[in-house]
Amino acid sequence: MNEQIRAREVRLVGPEGEQVGIVPVERALQLAADVDLDLVEVAPMARPPVCKLMDFGKFKYESALKAREARRNQQQTVIKEMKLRPKIDPHDYETKKGHVVRFLKAGDKVKVTIMFRGREQSRPELGFRLLRRLSEEISELGFVEASPKQDGRNMIMVLAPHRATKAAAAATIAANARPPREPREGDVAEAEPVEAEPAEAAPVEAAENTAQ
Repeated sequence: MNEQIRAREVRLVGPEGEQVGIVPVERALQLAADVDLDLVEVAPMARPPVCKLMDFGKFKYESALKAREARRNQQQTVIKEMKLRPKIDPHDYETKKGHVVRFLKAGDKVKVTIMFRGREQSRPELGFRLLRRLSEEISELGFVEASPKQDGRNMIMVLAPHRATKAAAAATIAANARPPREPREGDVAEAEPVEAEPAEAAPVEAAENTAQ
């Protein structure tokens, strides 16, 4: 970049992408200085090298933004698992459905497994009925990516979040990941809150993630 360019002449491209032509590097540096821009080698292996007039600081900033956006869009999909019994009681069903809803809202897929035992294996319709009910009740957040199928003693269905649900989850993660703004001149420091005596927490029953 700029004086670090060793070639005697370069193929120059203007700031708007216009072709200036082949010019001595001294001339290219002078043109860059005249418009307060940098002379940047964009194709150093070409003969002669291709250089462009640009604001290199702005270019690096925009490149970093694009890279961050690409990483956000390539968020790795996580598959959670929820196990149910075909004769699950209503309270446990609602608890486990709540976990499924939470997973979908977070942008994750959910593998729902119905586990049959003993004589339950002769009644697969119980599993189909339960999975259909679950898929209908979470239809606003997700859809059935893999329909229910028997796998040995289990029946498996995969739910995936809708595109809008996944986008909302990614936006929430990105918002929470933003670093705090550095203090600026004129900012008023907030008084630190006085710590209150911690109240005794009531016991909370943890929602189980395994089959009942």
